[in-house]
Amino acid sequence: MSGDVVDLIMDDHREVERLFGELREHPDKRPLLTPVLSALLVAHSRAEEAEVYPVAKDEAGEREDVAHAQHEHAKAEHTLKQLVEADPQSPQYDQLLRELEEAITHHIEEEESTMLSQMRERLSDDRRAELGQVFADSRARHLGDRPEQATKEEVQLQARNAGLQGASSMDKEELLQQLQSTP
Repeated sequence: MSGDVVDLIMDDHREVERLFGELREHPDKRPLLTPVLSALLVAHSRAEEAEVYPVAKDEAGEREDVAHAQHEHAKAEHTLKQLVEADPQSPQYDQLLRELEEAITHHIEEEESTMLSQMRERLSDDRRAELGQVFADSRARHLGDRPEQATKEEVQLQARNAGLQGASSMDKEELLQQLQSTP
């Protein structure tokens, strides 16, 4: 496995796609696989938000793509929380799974075609390897985190990534609401 941050992120994307397929095709596995999907998505998102997005904005010039991706993370995390709380055999679970899969698939396609390709082009191999290490370390620290349970500091970082104005005067709930409602 490569230590390049772009490769690590894309590896996570492939695993998420695999998990969606398992959840769709094998409803009997949902009680076991839903927490796995949730853990991976939350840890992956927190690591991107803390370590990758600031670099993508500052060093790869991807300010608009980062803001857009941050909003997609917030919306997907809200849907993920609902999925985790839903009965795995219910029609509600099926609907939430479809919504989440569509949102994540869209996010992956955009991220891979814009931000990640620009990072591969604009950042040196050494810088991507360095970023890969901090991404992997951050992801490991967040593996037990639950959807929508970010600290206020993490939500403030998400707001900075998204370019929200006036974020420092908002409480955590206001920030989450703004992140989920903005494009």
